Amino acid sequence: MSEAVAQTECLKGIIRKITYQNPSNGYTVALLDSSEGEVTVVGNMPFIGHGDDVVLYGSYTVHPVYGPQFKADTVEKNMPTDAAALLRYLSTGAIKGVGPTTARKIVEAFGEDTIKVLESSPERLASISGISEAKAQAIGEEFARQFGIREVMLLLSRFKINTEDSIKVYKVLGAEAARIIEANPYVLCNEKIDLPFEKVEDVAGYYRVPQNDKMRICAGVEYVLRKNANNGHTCLPREKLTAVAAQLLDIEAAAAEEATESLLDAFRLRSKTVGKTEYIALPHYFTAEEFIATRLTAMSQRSTLLPVDEREINIVEMTMDITLDQMQRNAVKSAFSNSVTVITGGPGTGKTTTLRFMIEMFRHRDMDIELAAPTGRAAKRMTELTGCEAKTLHRLLEVEWSDEEQSQFARNERNPLDCDVLIVDEVSMIDALLFESLLRALRINSKLILVGDIDQLPSVSAGNVLGDIIGSDKFNLVTLSKVFRQAQESAIIRTAHTVISGQAPDLTVRDSDFFFMYRSNTDDAINTVAELCLTRLPAAYGFNPLTDIQVLCPSRKLPLGTLNLNNVLQAQLNPKGKKDPEIFFKGFYLREKDKVMQIKNNYELVWKKDDGEQGTGVFNGDVGFVERINMREGSITVRFDDKNVTYYIEDLSQLELAYAVTVHKSQGSEYDCVILPIFDVPSKLKYRNLLYTAVTRAKKLLIIVGNDEVVYSMAANNKKNLRYTLLKEFLEGV
Repeated sequence: MSEAVAQTECLKGIIRKITYQNPSNGYTVALLDSSEGEVTVVGNMPFIGHGDDVVLYGSYTVHPVYGPQFKADTVEKNMPTDAAALLRYLSTGAIKGVGPTTARKIVEAFGEDTIKVLESSPERLASISGISEAKAQAIGEEFARQFGIREVMLLLSRFKINTEDSIKVYKVLGAEAARIIEANPYVLCNEKIDLPFEKVEDVAGYYRVPQNDKMRICAGVEYVLRKNANNGHTCLPREKLTAVAAQLLDIEAAAAEEATESLLDAFRLRSKTVGKTEYIALPHYFTAEEFIATRLTAMSQRSTLLPVDEREINIVEMTMDITLDQMQRNAVKSAFSNSVTVITGGPGTGKTTTLRFMIEMFRHRDMDIELAAPTGRAAKRMTELTGCEAKTLHRLLEVEWSDEEQSQFARNERNPLDCDVLIVDEVSMIDALLFESLLRALRINSKLILVGDIDQLPSVSAGNVLGDIIGSDKFNLVTLSKVFRQAQESAIIRTAHTVISGQAPDLTVRDSDFFFMYRSNTDDAINTVAELCLTRLPAAYGFNPLTDIQVLCPSRKLPLGTLNLNNVLQAQLNPKGKKDPEIFFKGFYLREKDKVMQIKNNYELVWKKDDGEQGTGVFNGDVGFVERINMREGSITVRFDDKNVTYYIEDLSQLELAYAVTVHKSQGSEYDCVILPIFDVPSKLKYRNLLYTAVTRAKKLLIIVGNDEVVYSMAANNKKNLRYTLLKEFLEGV
């Protein structure tokens, strides 16, 4: 929705009609009776209702279908002040359970004290005929909810905290939110609310919280740990933690050290000493890694020997027309003789063949098998390669929402998975918290087979599960290293193995499935990427630019990052027609036929298949196409494989254009053709595992566009992103 920039204006009036209101985030479309006539107002206004007297601050915009609208950035809801206004307000049904008749009784009984009664002593309403004690309590709670949200929004709007975050604050803290914030502003950066610390500092400054206040320093220490969890760390060395916290808070290191000790004493932090270094962790990460270690060790110590002799393997080989090499045979035997087996290997080393063979062997034993992977793309690929249904881990564990609107899993210790064998692929992508949930749902006598490529990037979220399990040397590990003859014919696979061995890849190849195209500057590189997608590859190979070709970028920023390339590629592949609808949101346009990616897990989004089947859940990394933009409803329909999902305009922050995606976001996926621009790569991303992961995403064709020296330097740099975790130490200590 294209909007003109305008100065903030003030609009006053009475809400005549609520046209639309999203209960989850408060996005509202309403008609307002004002001194300027009837005006359509839009914005996040969760607490307004029919008949409300409001003051709106925002600007006028022009909707391409509905014309002039007032977009409200801030909303104030005026409290009725006299008996007549009170009666008018309550008679509109603004308070659930109070209609015109009940409203008149309440106002006649309490007059201009009505608001005070509703706010402070709603139990007095039970003295009125027709209002029970339960109903009086319900009326009081509804009044508190409406005006509690109002109070929180008015408070937080001073600090430019948006409505959606204000609603989250109210949901977590309740009707007393404003009082709680005044007593301790740093509650706003706790785990459930998680506002940026810098923003919370503004709120604390308003309440004149001293720089050396203990609650400020404690909150800062916890914030440093949470921020580093976003970078993959489940813990930090104590010295590093206190040093970073002291710098963030502009205090002496001794004060940060004292706060850390206080948090440990209160069990708000946990610690573990490894060698001479003490590591500090947030409790849920500490518990997760400790549980993983304990459960995996307990599983591995159970005797589940299922003898497999060579004759049985030979028979299945003949049945499937497959010949296993010795390492593959070892993997099959390990899966039967061990409760926990880890299988790792690069592309072309036979992981898929080994899995298919295992599945057939387990079926011969009438064992119940479940297959799973971290993402929808990875699960779909596993299904296609094995011929057996694979589920996402979230679907396998049956994700659902708690009353506090937090995701949780229906499968757990009390309701475990009903399977004899669980095979999990792409384990390098699984973070510590998700793996903990998986193990809690897995019966201790089940077999667990973990499959992954140790050389790929670790999980986006905190943890290094596969690396730590392998590094502990506690479980049977089978490393498939032989590259089979058919795979050796692929320059993509040869390049991947060359890169991961630390050698310079051969960029002179011209007659295979891998090409390098040198470009001396970013403009030429950008133009080449666009030409390849738009004309050259479709003409030469018949690739569909939208479904067969994927541009992968090391980073989001810089000219050859995803942000810029998405705009460039959209303009080439899906230009706007004169009458085509489009919506502008946070720096980019969305059009019908656009390729988009879901960038956060949303367990509530409803999807519908063509056969009428419905369900919920769209997950981080899912890629789809915009099928329809309905400007009248303010909705967008996105097609994810065989599912349609409807988004409203206020939900668009969950979508990004996906003509180009980061290498991190591509994990678990494969594409017929990958174009990899390597030119202006940030130094912190210029390392081997990122290049290797990008190369191994291509199935039929890989083209690197850019600077050969940058490619060579990435292949030579084996400095993996350091992750502070405790799982390996827990495993070694069990």
